[in-house]
Amino acid sequence: MRGRDLINNGLPDELILEIFQRLDSKPTRDACSLVCKRWLNLERFSRTTLRIGASFSPDTIVTLLSRRFLHITSIHVDERLSLSLPPPPPPLKRKRASKTSSSSSSSSASSSKRRKLSNKTRSGGAENAESCSLTDAGVIALANGFPLIENLSLIWCPNVSSFGLRSLAQICTSLRSLDLQGCFVGDQGLSAVGKFCKHLEELNLRFCEGLTDVGVIDLVLGCAKSLKSIGVAASAKVTDLSLEAVGSHCKLLEVLFLDSECIHDKGVVAVVKGCRRLKSLKLQCVNVTDAAFSVVGDFCVSLEILALYSFQQFTDKGMKSIGKGCKNLKDLTLSDCYFVSCDGLEAIAHGCKELTRIEINGCHNIGTRGLEAVGKSCARLIELYLLYCQRIGNSALYQIGKGCKSLETLHLVDCAGIGDAAMCSIAKGCRNLKKLHIRRCYEADNLHILFSMVGNKGVIAIGKNCKLLTELSLRFCDKVGDAALVAVGKGCSFLQQLNVSGCHLIGDVGITAIAKGCPQLTHLDISVLQKVGDASLSELGDGCPMLKDLVLSHCHYVTDNGLNHLVNKCKLLETSHMVYCPGITSAGVATVVSSCSHIKKVLIEKWKVSERTMRRAGSILSYLCMDL
Repeated sequence: MRGRDLINNGLPDELILEIFQRLDSKPTRDACSLVCKRWLNLERFSRTTLRIGASFSPDTIVTLLSRRFLHITSIHVDERLSLSLPPPPPPLKRKRASKTSSSSSSSSASSSKRRKLSNKTRSGGAENAESCSLTDAGVIALANGFPLIENLSLIWCPNVSSFGLRSLAQICTSLRSLDLQGCFVGDQGLSAVGKFCKHLEELNLRFCEGLTDVGVIDLVLGCAKSLKSIGVAASAKVTDLSLEAVGSHCKLLEVLFLDSECIHDKGVVAVVKGCRRLKSLKLQCVNVTDAAFSVVGDFCVSLEILALYSFQQFTDKGMKSIGKGCKNLKDLTLSDCYFVSCDGLEAIAHGCKELTRIEINGCHNIGTRGLEAVGKSCARLIELYLLYCQRIGNSALYQIGKGCKSLETLHLVDCAGIGDAAMCSIAKGCRNLKKLHIRRCYEADNLHILFSMVGNKGVIAIGKNCKLLTELSLRFCDKVGDAALVAVGKGCSFLQQLNVSGCHLIGDVGITAIAKGCPQLTHLDISVLQKVGDASLSELGDGCPMLKDLVLSHCHYVTDNGLNHLVNKCKLLETSHMVYCPGITSAGVATVVSSCSHIKKVLIEKWKVSERTMRRAGSILSYLCMDL
């Protein structure tokens, strides 16, 4: 009936709380809390996670949040996340009545305070950086306000010291996950965590420069029965001694990440021999050699994830040991491992048939033969990333297409030997492909002129055969033209993201085909396309109402007219990059800001922003070459 609140009268608190707990989107939860006072109070009880960025006074914010939310179990403080304040509103001009004058004075004072807060928050001085950083006082307030917290991240909080960490550990004894990345905490704080937090399972100490073996060993001894994951990076005073303690006491350890020049074979071997449940091993240790990986192959029978970065003493010998012993390996990353060749990759492929993800980045000695072995032996492969692999040719992807029918993701960056023939093989064999990213797959001719190996033929084959494609990126593939996008538009109706930046042969015909055939498109990058004009934007407005992100920088034939038609239809638009578009003026910028209620970021030249637009939407505007 009209005028009756059927929801609040009919639903008990328990049912509404259950509904709130099933809402994944923070904006949706925030919107629900504004419906009425009852929903506001119930939403307070249902929320379990808080995320806090760099703000004017994080210590004060933590105190205020602890009063509002009573059942928080996870808090993430990341000072890399900035807080942008909206610009202050213009002062009121009416001054006729005393009441109005009083209101105007109050509003003006409030505006002044807000302006000062905004200026102070946005200034880049050392004083502001200090005030925007969580301190020990904030950590203690956090501990007192949320004593039952289980997961805590304090990322790049340089003012948090051992004193704050020790106070936190004494109160929050239920901690299970602690991330201290970039915090300058010392051994005393870490020792306190080991003494009081007996349920700790996950610990991240990356870039904690104040630590030594003393603190790490104390923590390991205290949390030995529960610790399952450890990450250490750029800690010059953490050595093999810490890893020996881990190997001796942490029998439940499953995840280990190490990035250090102070770690040698001795430390890695100690962990491998002592932690038989190890499932994930990620290393960037220049002093670790094949000798350590021979032990990995012998003892890590449960290993599922292996990532090796910038190894200078790791060769095919170590790869063969892993292939022989780690039969359950599912995820392999090799980055800048210059001494690994096709023989090593063949050994992995033949021995690790459960592989579902492979990433090869900058391993210049791995070529076609190694990847062919993957295609023949790893039938369960789902994701393949090949970056800067100059020696891998078309026949390698022919074998992938033939043997890896479950492939869903393929990324190719600077792979000069891969062209249309490879794409045709992938298209015919991997019908479940969902994500295809190709960037700068160039080859040089006799005159050292670079030209793309991937053109219309390969992309047309993808469009005809890969009906489930949701992401397609063809950045700077200068042989791809309208015919390719016509095929994609006809065949890939589920496409959500398209990036054709730098594909200068593409014009209005190709973009129009995408607009008509891909109604679920949410992200589009058509920057540096000199043949695209207002006709494309008009068709996109009509055919892609779900568009959220649009990049059209350096499109010289796009004007305010096309932009106006698009934003009038694409009401969900959140970001728009349109620098170096001579046809777009201040009127076009104002149209985007006023027509799109969800807009969060507009990248534009500063001189194209009018004073009115600045007042209305200054917080979402970003500028190129601000000082020019």
